[in-house]
Amino acid sequence: MGDTRIRDIPADRLKPAAKEHRGTLAEVTYPVRNYIDAERRLVKDRRIDAAEAGRETVRGEPIVKTCNVYLPACYDRSPERRYNVLYLLHGVGGDEWEWLRGGGEEDGRHAICNLLDHLIAAGEIEPLIAVFPNGRSAHDFADRSFNAEGTNMLGFYYFDYELRYDLIPFIESRFRTYADIADASAAGVSASRRHRAIAGLSMGGMQVLNLVVGGWRCDSIRYTENRHDWRNGLDVTVPAPGMTDLFAYAGAFSNAPTTAGGRVLGASLLASTHRLDLLYMTCGDQDGISWPVYLGAMNGLAEAAGDKLANLVRVDIPGGVHDFGVWLHGAYNFARLAFR
Repeated sequence: MGDTRIRDIPADRLKPAAKEHRGTLAEVTYPVRNYIDAERRLVKDRRIDAAEAGRETVRGEPIVKTCNVYLPACYDRSPERRYNVLYLLHGVGGDEWEWLRGGGEEDGRHAICNLLDHLIAAGEIEPLIAVFPNGRSAHDFADRSFNAEGTNMLGFYYFDYELRYDLIPFIESRFRTYADIADASAAGVSASRRHRAIAGLSMGGMQVLNLVVGGWRCDSIRYTENRHDWRNGLDVTVPAPGMTDLFAYAGAFSNAPTTAGGRVLGASLLASTHRLDLLYMTCGDQDGISWPVYLGAMNGLAEAAGDKLANLVRVDIPGGVHDFGVWLHGAYNFARLAFR
C-alpha cells in the first residue's frame, strides 16, 4: 500500500513540477436537470419521491453549469489509459474556482494542481482526474452570497442529485475513467465506486458528510420548525440517503456547522449496502467555525457505523484555523490514501 503516514506538505510540492509532469486544466460546461428552482422545488428528470426530497418535485428545463477538470500530464500521451476521479467541493462563499484560486499560485500555476502533479510524478498516487464543481444545485448557482433563505443556499443540500444524475454521468462519458455509472449491475457498481473519491472544505465538507456518508438536508428556519440553535438561519428537514454506492473514499476538511452528528452519520453507514473504505476528517484546533462541529461529527461515528466503515482517519491540526493551510494538507494526504 505504500507510505500511509500522514505527512506535512514538502515546500517544493507547492511549486510547479517539471514541464513534462504538469497536468492541464479545462473549464467545461454540462447540463443539469436536477436542481432547486426559484419556487424552492426540486426540478428532476426522473422519478424522485417528494418525501425523500422533502419538498415538491417538478419537471423542468435543464440549466447549464461549469466545472473545472484537471487532467494528468499523461492523459493525451496515453490514449488507452483510464483514470480514477477525485471530486473536490468548495465552501459556502466559493465556486468551481475556490480550490484553484483560494489555494494560491506558484509561478502562475495553482497550488492544488502542483500538489497533484508532484504526487503523480513521484509515483505516490496513480494518475487521476480531479473535478472542481460548483456545489450549489440551484437555478441561481452563480450567487455566492450567504443567505439562509436563498435558493442558492438550499442548493447545497441537493447537490447529491446533480452528482448522481448529471455530473458523474457527464464526466464518465466525456473523459476516460475506470468508473462507469452506466453499468448498474452489482459487479459494475462495486467496481466503479472504488475508482471515485470525494472531499470538500467547510461547506463542501458538510456536503460530503451529510450527502455522501448520509446525514440530513437543511433549509431556512422560515420554512421549518427551527429545531436547531445554529444561529445561522438554517434547520434540518429530511434525511439524505447517502451515496456510498458511488464513492468508496470520502474526505471532510473543516466541515461546516450544519453537519450531522457522528451517531447519525454512523447509523446511515450501518444501514447502507456498501462499506466506506476510507473516511478522512481533519480540522484545525483553533478553528472557531468548525472545531466544535468537527468533534460532534466524530463523536460515536465509528461505533455506530460498525463494519460499514473500514478506515476512519482523524487528523487534528495544532494551531490550524479555517483556511487553506488545513485544506491543502487535507487534500494532499487524502489523495495519498484514497484508491488503495
